[in-house]
Amino acid sequence: MFRAFFLSLLFSGFSQAQKYTPVNEVAPMVPREFRAAWVACVYNIDWPSQKGMGADTQQAEMRAILDRMALMKMNAIIFQVRPNADAVYQSRLEPWSHWISGTQGRSPGYDPLAYCIQQAHARGIEVHAWFNPFRALPNSKIPTAKNHVVRTHPSVIRDFKSYKWMDPSNAFTQHRALSVIMDVVNRYDVDGIHIDDYFYPYPDVDPQGRAKQDFPDGKTPAARRAASDGFVKSMYSQVKAKKPWVRVGISPFGIWRPGVPAGTTATIDAYHHLAADSRKWLQQGWCDYLSPQLYWRIQSPQSFSRLLAWWRSQGTRPVWPGIAAARINSSEDPGRPASEIVNQVSLTRTLGSNYVGHVFWSMKSLMANKGGISNELVKKFYQEPALVPPMPWANRKLPQTPKVLAAGSKGNLNVVWSPVPGCSQYAIQVRVGRNWRLSSITRGTKMIVKGMPDAVAVSAVDRYGNTSHPRVLGKL
Repeated sequence: MFRAFFLSLLFSGFSQAQKYTPVNEVAPMVPREFRAAWVACVYNIDWPSQKGMGADTQQAEMRAILDRMALMKMNAIIFQVRPNADAVYQSRLEPWSHWISGTQGRSPGYDPLAYCIQQAHARGIEVHAWFNPFRALPNSKIPTAKNHVVRTHPSVIRDFKSYKWMDPSNAFTQHRALSVIMDVVNRYDVDGIHIDDYFYPYPDVDPQGRAKQDFPDGKTPAARRAASDGFVKSMYSQVKAKKPWVRVGISPFGIWRPGVPAGTTATIDAYHHLAADSRKWLQQGWCDYLSPQLYWRIQSPQSFSRLLAWWRSQGTRPVWPGIAAARINSSEDPGRPASEIVNQVSLTRTLGSNYVGHVFWSMKSLMANKGGISNELVKKFYQEPALVPPMPWANRKLPQTPKVLAAGSKGNLNVVWSPVPGCSQYAIQVRVGRNWRLSSITRGTKMIVKGMPDAVAVSAVDRYGNTSHPRVLGKL
C-alpha cells in the first residue's frame, strides 16, 4: 500500500526517472551536537526588539531569528517564556508579559510561544521553554496587572535590592512555579523545559566575597539550598512523569564554588549566596543537561577550559556550556576577539566524554554577527546539520526503520518515506563517491535532494533523539 501510494507521488511528472533501490551498505552515524542560543524577552534583549510592537512585526522578528538559526544549521532555541512571574503565552495563571505587549496583562494579539513552536518545528529546530522560577520583578517600579503575584500574594514577596522576589522556600512559591511549568508542558508541544541561574538573587559582594545584603527570609544558607534542591527534584520528576521525552535543562552560574576547580577565583559563591548546589543536581540526574554559564576567556582566572573539563567530570549527563558571544568587543571584555569564541566552541567538542554541545548568550550577538562570529561558526563548525543528542537514560529503544522510495530526474533526487510511529523527525544522509554527509533533518515524509547522489539513507528520529537503523538506497 505504501509503495503504490508513494510511487504515484514519486514518479508523477517524470518521464525518465533514475530509480534507486535498497543496497547492502551501512551509512555512518548521524552527526550529533546541541547547537542552541538563548532568546531573552526581559528588557527586550533578544526578542521582541521593542515592547508594544504589533503582532505582525513581532512575528517577523521571530521568523528572522529562526531563519538565521536554520541557515546556520543550529537546532534549538531556548525561548524565555516567564521573565518575571508573567507569561509570553496564553496563561490562566499569570498575566501577559509587558515586555511583549507593553502593558502587563494586555494580550499581544496572538500566542508567541505557540507561534515560536510552529515556526521552529517547521525548520527542524527544537523549542526549550525558559522560565525564571522565583523572580517577581527585576525592578520594583514596573507596573503590574491585578493578577500579578506581587498583588495577589504579597505575603510571599521579598524586597531585595531593586528586585521583588518570591520567597523560594515558601510552599506557595514552589507550587506556583511548578504549576506554571507543568501548564506549559501539558498544553504546548515543547521539546524542553529550561530554568536559569536566578534561584536566590545575586547580592552585591565585597572583595572578600562577603554579601552586602542578606535575603530577608530568616533562613540559613543550608535551608535555602534544601529548598532549591527540593524544587529542582520536583520539577524534574513532574516533567518526566507527564512527558518523559521533554528535556529538562538548567543554566547555573558557571562556578560551583570559588576555588573549584583549583586555581579558579570568584567573589560570588553560587552554592552559598544563590543556594544553587548545581553540581548535586547534575550528579543526582535531576536534569537532562546542564549549561553552566562559562562566559570567561580560556586564559583567565575563571578559565573556560578548566571549568568545562571540571563540570564534565562531575556527572554522566551532558554539560553544554553557555558561551558569551555577546562579549565579543564588548564593554564587559574589551578587545575580546571572535577567535576566542571559535576556540571555545572547538573545546566543547574535545573536552570530556559527554555528548557535545553548547549554548550561546545570546541570539542577538549571532543576529548581529559580532566580530564575524556567525560566519566563522558556519565555516568551521556548522558545515552540515546535526541532531540533538539522545537521552539513553530516559529511553534506549530504537524506532522502526522507515520504508523509503527514491528516484531522480532533472538533476534532483525525490525521496519519500513512510511515517514511523513515535517519530517527529527524519535524518536524510547522502553519499557522493565515498563521502557521506547529513543533508537535512525534517519533520515531513518527503523531500527533494539537489543533485543526484550515489546513495541516500533515511533514519527515523524519535522524541528522545534515538535514531532507527537507516534505510539505504543506491542507483540502479
